[in-house]
Amino acid sequence: MFSKFECMVAVRYLKPRRKEGFVSIIAGFSLLGITLGVATLIVVMSVMNGFREELISRILGLNGHLGVFPVERTLTNFDPLAARLRNVPGVVSATPMIERQAMVSSDHTALGAVVRGMRPSDFHARDILANNIIDGNLEEFDSSETLVMGSKLAQKLRVRPGDSVTIISPKSTATVFGGVPRMRAYPIAATFEVGMYEYDSSFIFMPIEVAQIFFRLPEAVTAIEIMVQDPESMEGLRDLVQTAVGSNYHLSDWQQAYSSFFNAIQVERNVMFLILTLIILVAAFNIISSMIMLVKDKGQNIAILRTMGATRGTIMRIFFLSGASIGVVGTLAGFAMGLGFSLNIETIRRWLEGLTGTDLFAAEIYFLSKLPATVDPLEVTLIVVMALALTFLATLYPSWRAARLDPVEALRYE
Repeated sequence: MFSKFECMVAVRYLKPRRKEGFVSIIAGFSLLGITLGVATLIVVMSVMNGFREELISRILGLNGHLGVFPVERTLTNFDPLAARLRNVPGVVSATPMIERQAMVSSDHTALGAVVRGMRPSDFHARDILANNIIDGNLEEFDSSETLVMGSKLAQKLRVRPGDSVTIISPKSTATVFGGVPRMRAYPIAATFEVGMYEYDSSFIFMPIEVAQIFFRLPEAVTAIEIMVQDPESMEGLRDLVQTAVGSNYHLSDWQQAYSSFFNAIQVERNVMFLILTLIILVAAFNIISSMIMLVKDKGQNIAILRTMGATRGTIMRIFFLSGASIGVVGTLAGFAMGLGFSLNIETIRRWLEGLTGTDLFAAEIYFLSKLPATVDPLEVTLIVVMALALTFLATLYPSWRAARLDPVEALRYE
């Protein structure tokens, strides 16, 4: 498509000369703009993808994909119902549980917490919990009235495994002296850290039998959590589960519970993509201006080439190669920079924090304990193709203008 002669002339035109310094500066800024635009787009999109995947994996790892709640206050005879739900096609597990708000206090402070009662076997089946025990062990949790709590909550209470905390129920016990808060002390068996600040700082787990006694729910639970094979498609499965449980129960899936949250992330992701694309667009306009100036500066050279037999197509391809080279080199450099930054973003973050002495990614604000990044090959390909397309389009008009240059007029005023 391009001859060796055309490539040689295009490369020569890209080399800066003393009187063409300003043109080369504009071309350099165009190259830098495309590089930064492509790199920034890849990094930002990877971080947004990482945020969504990390949040989904942690939210759906700790919580069920679908919850079955009784229309009445509590759910009795729950084991046969859970067994029936496990037989529904697409359901992986059905876990009876108790969830209540409570206050937890130590010798140092008191905080609000979410207390969940689960069977120890069900707790072990949640990999995100069982595989992230950072202190203590689960042997006592399996065999005694003990608690497992988030590591951040333990830090705030200034306790560790082996210490005891007091759980205070918001519902009081009626006595002759009036309502008395229901409370009891429990030892801590272990602490977990799933990497999501909201859970690590507020969740407490206890055996389901212990929770039934403390919250006064004899032989009852508050919900059954269901894990499914494909959490992204819940519509058909909801109907099957509703048929299995009947009309005395209502369902709530994760898409309903967190729809506004994930919709906000998706909207922010789309807006960021559009805004950052403007960087590449500005760089493409810089290519147009630099190429137009190059055509004007090379008018005599173009005329000489035309008089030597070069066709308009040859001239057009020469200047197209000159402009496209800026786009290709800038896009490839941005691709390499963005990919390298995305794959090592957590290491870079820690290095910057150590260098500046500031917390660049506070877990209390962003919910996660580390900066995630997930590179989507399809998305990266789209960014690269878009950048190349914009830069190629930007070179068409200057190339066409160079090809239309009249050699007689160009030589007349030289």
